[in-house]
Amino acid sequence: MQTCDLCGGDKFDLISRQDRKKQALNTGLCLNCGLVMHMPVPDESDIEAYYANQYRRDYHGERLPSPRRIMRAWNNGQRILKQLRPHIPAASAVFEVGAGIGCNIKSFEEAGFSASAIEPNKDFNQYTRHVLHADVANVNLYDLDGDASKDVVLLIHVIEHFVSPTRALMAIRNLIRDDGYLYIECPNVAGPFATFDRMFHYAHIYNFSPNTLVALAKKCGYEVVRSFKDERHPDIEILFRKIAVPESALINSDEADHVRQAIGQFNALSYHLRPAYLNRRVRKVLAYSKELLQAKKFVAALEARLNRS
Repeated sequence: MQTCDLCGGDKFDLISRQDRKKQALNTGLCLNCGLVMHMPVPDESDIEAYYANQYRRDYHGERLPSPRRIMRAWNNGQRILKQLRPHIPAASAVFEVGAGIGCNIKSFEEAGFSASAIEPNKDFNQYTRHVLHADVANVNLYDLDGDASKDVVLLIHVIEHFVSPTRALMAIRNLIRDDGYLYIECPNVAGPFATFDRMFHYAHIYNFSPNTLVALAKKCGYEVVRSFKDERHPDIEILFRKIAVPESALINSDEADHVRQAIGQFNALSYHLRPAYLNRRVRKVLAYSKELLQAKKFVAALEARLNRS
C-alpha cells in the first residue's frame, strides 16, 4: 500500500492517468495533506539510473549543454545570488544538491563564497569541470558524509525529483550547520505553471504547493525565513533556516481541496488568455529571441574569462 511521504496517509484520489507526452503515468492527490505524487512512486534504484544516464536527454534533449542553455543557467545563477546575498552571512560555505550545469555554484564562487556541489547526471559533467571549472562532484546525496559544514544548501528545481523528499531533507540537515540555511525552488502546482494536460511527467515525482512544501520543511526541522514569491506564482522560492525537528508534523487537512481547486480552475482557453500568462509569454519570447542572438557570443566570452581566472 502506498503512503504519503509528507503525512503518512494512505488515501488518494487518482487525478491523472497520463504525462505531458500522453504516456501512461498515474498521479495521485493525498486526501490528508494535499501532496501530489506518482502512483506508485518509482524505486530508488530506477531513479538513480534514470538521472545518471537518461534525464538530460529526456528532459532537455541534450547530452551537452547548448549555448542558450548555458546563458540561461548563468543568468539564473546570478539571480539566485542577488536574491540570497542579503540574507546569508558573507563568505558562507554554499553547497548545491543537483547542480545541473554548475552555473549557480560558480556564480557564488565568483562572488567570494566557498562553493561546491553534487550532480548525479553524467552528461554535463565534463563541461562543468573542464570549462566552467566548477567544483561539482558526480555523486549521490546519500553517499555524502553528514559533516554539518555547510552554511547554505541550494535545492534549485530538485526536491520534486526525489523518491522521498523527507529522506532528502533529513539527509541535507546533516550537511548544514546549526542555524544554517536551506534554499528551495520548485514548480508551484497551485500556481499554476502549466495547463493540466502539461503538468505531470516522469521526472517530477512530486508536485508541491507552497503549503505542502512548507509543511514538509517544518516536519524535517526547518523554519521559513522568507518566501520570495506569492502563492499564485508558477514557481516556489523559499529560504529556510535549520531548527530542531519537531515532535510531530502539523498537517492542514484543507490543503487537498485547495490544491484540487487550483489545478482544475482553468481550461486550455482560460489558462492561455490570462493577463499574467500573456505577459509572461511575451517576456519569454523576447528572452528567447535575445538568447538566440546573443548566446554564442555570451558563452564564448564567459568561457574565455573563466579560463583566464
